[in-house]
Amino acid sequence: MDNKKYKSNINSRAKLLNFIDIKTLKDILDAFTETTGLMANIVDIEGKSIFSRKNLSKCCKFCQLIYSMENGLPRCRSAYKRAGKQAAMFGEPYIFRCPSGLIEWASPIIVEGEHLGTLICGQVLMWKPEEFFWIELREMNQELTSDFTELFKAVEELPIVSASMVRSASYLMYIVANYIMKSGWENYIRTKEIIYQQSLLHEEIENRKNLEDKLPGPSVEYSISAESDLMTKIKLGEEEAARDLFQKLLTDIVLYESSQVSLIQTRLIELSVMISRSAVSVGVPLAVASQENAEIFREIYGETTPEGICVKGQKLLDFFLDEVQKLTKKPSHSKVQEIQKYIQSNFSKNLTLEEIAQAVYLSPSYASRLFKKVQNVSLMEYLTRVRLEEAKRLLRNPQYLIDEIAENTGYDDASYFTKVFKRYEGVTPTQYRKTLQTT
Repeated sequence: MDNKKYKSNINSRAKLLNFIDIKTLKDILDAFTETTGLMANIVDIEGKSIFSRKNLSKCCKFCQLIYSMENGLPRCRSAYKRAGKQAAMFGEPYIFRCPSGLIEWASPIIVEGEHLGTLICGQVLMWKPEEFFWIELREMNQELTSDFTELFKAVEELPIVSASMVRSASYLMYIVANYIMKSGWENYIRTKEIIYQQSLLHEEIENRKNLEDKLPGPSVEYSISAESDLMTKIKLGEEEAARDLFQKLLTDIVLYESSQVSLIQTRLIELSVMISRSAVSVGVPLAVASQENAEIFREIYGETTPEGICVKGQKLLDFFLDEVQKLTKKPSHSKVQEIQKYIQSNFSKNLTLEEIAQAVYLSPSYASRLFKKVQNVSLMEYLTRVRLEEAKRLLRNPQYLIDEIAENTGYDDASYFTKVFKRYEGVTPTQYRKTLQTT
């Protein structure tokens, strides 16, 4: 076996052992044996049992005899390896005859599309042995022994099982084993996510502390403006920027609430509602958003650590970013995406429908119809929204005059800019700036 394949097999076995609680699984298999009289074992992709040698007594007497013979165990392992591959190939239990001539079945253990091991169940008989069976049994095992007395006695102790029971038992163990593996995999992923979230929080907190040592001001401050920036990034589909802002807000929440779990839960729920509304505003169905919110909110309230709560928040953000991205990946959406990018790069200019359409090589009428159909908002209204989001960002900086903000967002006339701003936001730019100063 080459080194690369050897390492792959080792990694598969390590994953198999890492994702399961061996004691729990052994108890389940023992209960299965006690109930059905059928023996069960779990092997890795090389056919080697995950259980220790001391548990060999749980095997049927026939298997114990075969394992004790020279080359008996290696032969069985090779058979389990082949059967496991067949079961994994078909994605369901695989019934086969073992090298000794008896009936067994293999149920694949598959996690995230990777075959990590196999549940082997047997040995059994499916009919009462006749003369030909004993002849065949002798021929198939003559390389292991010349004395068949004990083997024949062991065969007579094996249960005779109907074909329907074999199928039912194989599917039962297939479901049980993969359910346990799925649970183990989910716990493994969750642990990795929490550790990663801990590192992100720690890194951001250390950066804040270093900055606080250099600059005067409050040690902890939650940024309302960052919330608004996050909503803008979500609406515009800027995933990387949205994730960076969200992580900063998570750190703000954890620090601001002094790691009090109930308060962190509440603040994250509030932020999650804002995120979902932003996604809905650009076309994500309300029913989809509501269902996701309900599920994530339950999970958030089920967490007991700041890191666990933050992981659930990240899950919700990822969901809505994916949903927003889906809106731009439907047929004809590539042109809409080009229009959006052009607007985002040129909104400070005095853009017209004709100029935007020409930039993406469409006629004005078709560009207008296509954009409205895909985004459920007119092209020029989208331009206005982009401009106003930028205006709100600039209004947070008192150094900018209203006239300058109007010019920087594509409005030659400051009074017209004020009129448009009030129509969409309900307040004038000056009033909006005052509300920022009081929050």
